[in-house]
Amino acid sequence: MAPRVDFSEWWAKDIRKGTPVVVTMENPNYSVVEIDGPDAAFQPVEKSRGKNAKQVTWVLLLKANLAVGCVAWLANILWALLGAIKKRLIYRQGVVMERGKLGKSKLLFKIIRAFLATSLAILAFEIVAYLKGWHYLKSSNLYIRRTSDFLGLLHMVYVAWLECRGDYIAPTIQSLSTFCVVLFLIQSVDRMILCFGCAWIKYKKIKPTIDEDPFKSDDVEGSNCRYPMVLVQIPMCNEREVYELSLSAACQLDWPKDRLLIQVLDDSDDQSIQWLIKAEVSKWSQHGVNIIYRHRLVRTGYKAGNLKSAMSCDYVKDYEFVAIFDADFQPSPDFLKLTVPHFKDNPELGLVQARWAFVNKDENLLTRLQNINLCYHFEVEQQVNGVFLNFFGFNGTAGVWRIKALEESGGWLERTTVEDMDIAVRAHLNGWKFIFLNDVKVLCEVPESYEAFRKQQHRWHSGPMLLFRLCLPDIISSKISTWKKANLILLFFLLRKLILPFYSFTLFCIILPLTMFVPEAEIPMWVICYIPVFMSFLSILPALKSFPFIAPYLLFENTMSVTKFNAMVSGLFQLGSSYEWVVTKKAGRSSESESDLLTAADVEEKGMNQGQISRRASESEFLELNQLKEQKQSAPKPVKKINKIYRKELALAFLLLTASFRSLLSAHGVHFYFLLFQGVTFLLVGLDLIGEQAS
Repeated sequence: MAPRVDFSEWWAKDIRKGTPVVVTMENPNYSVVEIDGPDAAFQPVEKSRGKNAKQVTWVLLLKANLAVGCVAWLANILWALLGAIKKRLIYRQGVVMERGKLGKSKLLFKIIRAFLATSLAILAFEIVAYLKGWHYLKSSNLYIRRTSDFLGLLHMVYVAWLECRGDYIAPTIQSLSTFCVVLFLIQSVDRMILCFGCAWIKYKKIKPTIDEDPFKSDDVEGSNCRYPMVLVQIPMCNEREVYELSLSAACQLDWPKDRLLIQVLDDSDDQSIQWLIKAEVSKWSQHGVNIIYRHRLVRTGYKAGNLKSAMSCDYVKDYEFVAIFDADFQPSPDFLKLTVPHFKDNPELGLVQARWAFVNKDENLLTRLQNINLCYHFEVEQQVNGVFLNFFGFNGTAGVWRIKALEESGGWLERTTVEDMDIAVRAHLNGWKFIFLNDVKVLCEVPESYEAFRKQQHRWHSGPMLLFRLCLPDIISSKISTWKKANLILLFFLLRKLILPFYSFTLFCIILPLTMFVPEAEIPMWVICYIPVFMSFLSILPALKSFPFIAPYLLFENTMSVTKFNAMVSGLFQLGSSYEWVVTKKAGRSSESESDLLTAADVEEKGMNQGQISRRASESEFLELNQLKEQKQSAPKPVKKINKIYRKELALAFLLLTASFRSLLSAHGVHFYFLLFQGVTFLLVGLDLIGEQAS
């Protein structure tokens, strides 16, 4: 019998409830009304009728149309992903294989590849066992094997595998899992405390304050003498795309000209870029800006060596403070007036750090995810540590140092690739205090390609571990309080620089896939789902506009744990890659206000001051400027982007996808979806698709 379809039950309009009451009036002018309930008498009679079959059909068609559209959208995404896999992985069109420079850097890839091969073999064996029903016969005594029975032999191997994984493998994995979960909980508590501290700062409105203009004097003639001498340093190396923006912003800082000196510290090895930067410096010098150009003949020590060489100049002793900006940073004109006054009447203050803001945060998915991470770093980590501890890691740029603090702390050292963190730790050990200004923002760029971002993250996570090895004896023997030593060792270095990448990679990229093949070892659901989502929500609070990207953020953070773990190991054991410094590639983007300032400066140069410059410039200078202009016009055209294939990420993608298929045999629904989406994320990163242009 065919099932009976009663559409009236869907709408629940014709189901009678209660006892009908019939009221009959003797006067024929009144009508008879049946009252089914207290509200029935107040509803229009025409609208109380049930929906007919045609209306229900339209509703079903509308829902079917929406479902088909959703399926088509998912199919388009899947088709595009398969096309990218075919193009980049199979035909190798427009891609190159990422290769490590040293043999030790390939160790992690070999381990992941071994795990992948083992998991594929186990998956094939488990599928055969599942199809044969051996999972119901987990004892070899339940199967009578003949001498020529090959399936019986395989069944005995399968039972031996079950006993081995239950008695030996599962306890080991469970112990390691428990250890990682404990580390995960400790780090989660640390993050919750930081977020609570940030909420307390906002609730109490705690922030460093200054007078409106502490250097203002009633004496007009000698008013400038009250302003301290400030040195501005702009280190750069082959920064063709951004040098013009940074120099323009620095030269328009609102500070007395006779109390300010700008050092352009150019380490470029490309002579054409050197000429362009010289021309820009010459242009601003003709405008009356006190600016000089420096180029080292011996380029050692990377950025630390460049800054150390600049601080050795004789005229530096006349200056009290030094502001440092990387080549892609564009400070606002009032930057010095918002930062330098904090040093007045505060002799223990050694550093004032400003916050970063990003001009290209909406360029693609990668820049959006970086914006989430860095907003949390500045608004939560830096601000809380600055308010409650007066210490945080110097960000290397957009900060003002007291030169006396630099000198007493040993100056810039070339021993690591994180010279900013190095000088901050040594200054803290010498008793200097730091202030973080969350309201003062300096525009800059974040890497737009995964290759540039990956190299930057490797440097940021290998350097701290190398620095920890070098400065641990100094921390222990320093004269600071015991709780400050504990904060430096346990929280600043171990928890946030070592434990975080260790448990993130080990727990979610290694142990979780292994538990799919060893079901006797389980990871609780709250570890996989609830706590990571809650922690991601806390991380995204400083950038609430990015809330729709909370799921990609969680998956991408787990994906980046491979790079961070590899960098952490290389720094901890002083491998060769921990000393590598690769300049982060810039795109040369600027804000609208910065573009307006730059355009105004160009107009002023070409118009009002052109005659003055012509009268003051010598003939040889004109020849050099013309040559520089020709070099600028004949700059090489941008080369078409070549994507890379990242082997570790691809191997982990296939490992996670294999584990997700294995989870289907154990009916682990949440595990399947998590491993599937995480594997797809690794696949996108491994094929260099995460940094593609997207709206």
